[in-house]
Amino acid sequence: MRVGRPVKPLPHPNCDYCGAPATLTRAGDEAYPYRDDHGPLWMCADCQAWIGIFPRSTRNVPLGRLADARLRDLKVKLHAALEPLVQAKVRRDGCNVFEARSKGMKWLAQAIGVEPDKCSIHTLDADQCERAIAVVEHFAQERGQHPSDSAVDER
Repeated sequence: MRVGRPVKPLPHPNCDYCGAPATLTRAGDEAYPYRDDHGPLWMCADCQAWIGIFPRSTRNVPLGRLADARLRDLKVKLHAALEPLVQAKVRRDGCNVFEARSKGMKWLAQAIGVEPDKCSIHTLDADQCERAIAVVEHFAQERGQHPSDSAVDER
């Protein structure tokens, strides 16, 4: 009988597209999608959906949900749209990048109707990513017309 804190079960994500259990793949495995070693991935080979794991994770904790090609593309676009706002906040307010990203994600979560504490680019689905990209692009257009207005600054 074990005494002490209970041990959490090892994470084992399921594919959001087909529901099958994901498999842990590493560089050199037949299903591994990259030529170079990008670290271990949780992957559904049938759907070609995968997600990385947290760096230095001894328990292979996934970063978020498995993403197919469409969702990966949307996440890249969201990162690209959000990063100029983050850099502008760093320059303007003198805060660090992590604080600026955190405030930006809280603002974005509120704008798209997602719980701010659980909002991360890794956890968003395709529809949420599309809404977030639209919000950021609209904000950037408005900011270009009215530089004194800024929703991110208020947080």
